[in-house]
Amino acid sequence: MILTIAAAIFVFGLLVLVHEFGHFITAKMTGMRVDEFAIGFGPKIIGKKHGETLYSLRAIPLGGFNDIAGMDPENNTAGDRGFCEKPVLSRMIVILAGATMNFILPIILFFVIFATLGVGKPSPEPVIGGIIQGMSAEQAGLKEGDRILSVDGQRVTTWTEFTDQLKNISAGQNIQLKYQRGSEISEVTVSPSFNKEENRILVGVQSSVIYESKTLPESFTLAIDHTKEITVAMLEGIARLFKEPEQTENLAGPIGIVQMSGQVAERGFIPLLNFAALLSINLGIVNLLPVPVLDGGHFVNLFIEAVRGKPLGAKAVAYTQRVGIALLLMLMLFATKNDLVRVFLK
Repeated sequence: MILTIAAAIFVFGLLVLVHEFGHFITAKMTGMRVDEFAIGFGPKIIGKKHGETLYSLRAIPLGGFNDIAGMDPENNTAGDRGFCEKPVLSRMIVILAGATMNFILPIILFFVIFATLGVGKPSPEPVIGGIIQGMSAEQAGLKEGDRILSVDGQRVTTWTEFTDQLKNISAGQNIQLKYQRGSEISEVTVSPSFNKEENRILVGVQSSVIYESKTLPESFTLAIDHTKEITVAMLEGIARLFKEPEQTENLAGPIGIVQMSGQVAERGFIPLLNFAALLSINLGIVNLLPVPVLDGGHFVNLFIEAVRGKPLGAKAVAYTQRVGIALLLMLMLFATKNDLVRVFLK
């Protein structure tokens, strides 16, 4: 539980803090007055004012926020240095900077992973590299590092041979796995299940990984390419949500993310960095959706202002924001429902 909470604080805190820093630094660069940049939320623990900005540490270590003067045109105390008084282009830059940082962060994290560990690829050895919680392999007591020796008496020497043996098994059919753990050889019974998402039989194990070292320039190039590939895959996944409504069952909310953070953290700090990178890309994409109250919605309003030559009326903005809040609340409730179903009913 402590590890799960610590992992969730680290992941949520890093993602939101980086996002807010993007808004903060571009606001400063475009001449806007930033009254406060805070790490965390809630009551202030400590604060120090440097120039016109208060830098504070708050009690709840989940992300942070910055207070840019003039975000509300009717309450602008910064004159021509207020957000609302700056050119549309400057405001667009500030609005998009948060999501942009959420795409830059994964490049940095992937670069660190590739530069220190190298690039991982599945090992050909029939050695278990990971156990999926709740599936038959975990229930049978198999662990990471176990070497599979045979399936129902059929000897296996590679991971491919092991997975090929599983293709001939039916869901619910018991199979005997002989494995080696250290110097001991044991045998267990597992009952594979059919996974709809992957359309195949699974026992709940993952192959081990071997790493190929890379130079710093290679690591940086690979980090950019990997971020691009994941972004495209996530966009395709969002598109599938509209084409295949049943895919919404896979949506996860805060509870699900907290649970996954703990599970990933158990595998080590590097897997947690990889998980944070994936979530950062997800956060960047979601924030750019043209939904009122999200950064993408604010950008649309600014684009309309640029075309019209004047901002939307206060009533129009208030109406669209209410619609946006309602949509986000509905999505949050639906995702939380999915989380509760996964936690308590599966």
